[in-house]
Amino acid sequence: QVQLVESGGGLVQAGGSLRLSCAASGRTFSTYVMGWFRQAPGKEREFVATISWSGGSTYYADSVKGRFTISRDNAKNTVYLQMNSLKPEDTAVYYCAAAWSITPGRLIPDEYQFWGQGTQVTVSS
Repeated sequence: QVQLVESGGGLVQAGGSLRLSCAASGRTFSTYVMGWFRQAPGKEREFVATISWSGGSTYYADSVKGRFTISRDNAKNTVYLQMNSLKPEDTAVYYCAAAWSITPGRLIPDEYQFWGQGTQVTVSS
C-alpha cells in the first residue's frame, strides 16, 4: 500500500511554469511505476506522464511532450512534474498515481492501483 499527496498546484498565466510534487508514504516507493494524470471538467481522466521505478524511462502524452518533465527522487519518496510553457488547455485537476507495473503501451488509469486526491492547476489566458 502507498498513500500519495500532491501539492504545487495553483493559478498561473499562459506561458508560465509550475512544479507539482507528489509525496508518497511507505518504504517501497522505489518499486512503483509513478504517473501523472489530469482531468478537466466534463472530460475523462487522461494520461500526462509516467516514470519507471528507477527513473530511467519516461513517457509523455503528445500534448505535453517538450513542455513537461517527470522526475523522481526515491530517497525522498517524491515524484515531480515540472510544467513549462503552460497553456489554458492544461487547466485541470492533476493526479499522482502509482502502479506495481504497467503493461507496455497501456498508459491508462486502470493500470494504476493507487491515487492521490489531486491538485488544481489553472492557466489563465
